[in-house]
Amino acid sequence: MTDKQRTISKPVTLKGRGLHSGENAEVTIMPAPENHGYVFKRTDLPEQPTIRAIADNVVTTARGTTLEEKKARVSTVEHLLASLYALGIDNAMLEINGPEVPIIDGSAIKFVEAIKSVGTVEQEAERKYFQIKEKMVFRDEQKGLEITGYPDDTFSVDVHIGFDSKLLDNQFARLSNFEDFETQIAPCRTFVFLHEVELLLKNNLIKGGDLDNAIVLIDRKIEQEELDRLAELFNKPKIHVKPEGILNNIDLYFNNEPARHKLLDVIGDLALVGVRLKGKIIANKPGHYINTEFAKMLRKHIKIELSKPNPPEYDENKTPVYDVNEIMKRLPHRPPFLLVDKITFLDEWAVCGIKNVTMNEAFFVGHYPDEPIMPGVLQIESMAQVGGILLLSFVPDPENYVLYFMKIENVRFKQKVVPGDTLNIRMVLKEPVRRGIALTYGQGFVGNKLVIECEFMAQLSKKPGL
Repeated sequence: MTDKQRTISKPVTLKGRGLHSGENAEVTIMPAPENHGYVFKRTDLPEQPTIRAIADNVVTTARGTTLEEKKARVSTVEHLLASLYALGIDNAMLEINGPEVPIIDGSAIKFVEAIKSVGTVEQEAERKYFQIKEKMVFRDEQKGLEITGYPDDTFSVDVHIGFDSKLLDNQFARLSNFEDFETQIAPCRTFVFLHEVELLLKNNLIKGGDLDNAIVLIDRKIEQEELDRLAELFNKPKIHVKPEGILNNIDLYFNNEPARHKLLDVIGDLALVGVRLKGKIIANKPGHYINTEFAKMLRKHIKIELSKPNPPEYDENKTPVYDVNEIMKRLPHRPPFLLVDKITFLDEWAVCGIKNVTMNEAFFVGHYPDEPIMPGVLQIESMAQVGGILLLSFVPDPENYVLYFMKIENVRFKQKVVPGDTLNIRMVLKEPVRRGIALTYGQGFVGNKLVIECEFMAQLSKKPGL
């Protein structure tokens, strides 16, 4: 059976304080259309900007993963994203009225319970996967950090952690089936050493932290006077250190709860790849930095795969993403200069479209009467229009925007295009759009043959007068 995409069945809202900002926030998980992915919407900011949950948008990984797009930020996203990913949700709009996802109890269980309370629905589009086909490694030699991906037909994660502390020397955790996520991983809370708490407080962080949303590990001798000061700081009547070296705020759910929480973070950060993964992930001393760097590496491999000269799949019997009427709602072009007939695929970094070449094209009158050939400049224009659909998908009101060519490079014509041909075009973003400037790479196929390839630079601008 075909594996289909899923979204949440109806909105569900969670409330709480941000761990570091201390600000109260509400996050509402909303249904989203096919190929939408995970997108945050800052409803508290003017124009309610959106932030795509992809590794390209990671700007900092200090004590959590922070995303930024078009100067809008959202932080501590990993527990929510892990819950969506583990529960099989591919598409969700995440409306939030503050800068940070609520920490709640420091785990993912409340997000899981909220999602399960409303359920999910299957969509028509097929689910997207990236299958690891060879060993892939990202490591930090200085810190001894490493994540390795191995080929496998399913997704699993092994985590090894170790600290220079007798209290938390070496731990191991594994998840090989998402059916176990709710009971074995989601309840596991974030942990912190006491000396880290003190440093974070000095740096004006963990404003929303308390003894209900973190396991505090005591790895040194501490006097009761200092414990009393901590009790006052965290608004607790009395605290003491348990024999196993943790504060008496909470009991551990598992002996290896810290390792299980690190596994939770790995899943949340790898959700930023943007597609589901097939492969065995082994993480040694993982953290948000190395997790997200590995996710970026995977995304680069995906883009390379998309850029290989293999024609996009095209099924004439399948309903297109956009037909010509939908295309004209987005592009300003009109016949005879509308040179794309269908959009067959669209996600956050690639688009595919079809141009049916017929003898009725006006340019064949003069190019050439005895040997009709589609002009190369019009092949490029057709590719640019397909790419325009991708770039215009980044704004909520594409009818108010227009695209301008800035540069065309490395154009190669491999074979002539003639009446009767179907030009099958794929356009891929080479890097994230910055300040309206986009770099794309395009390929055009007729059948299985690559007939044209080209690199573009374009600017996305509001129409004059708006």
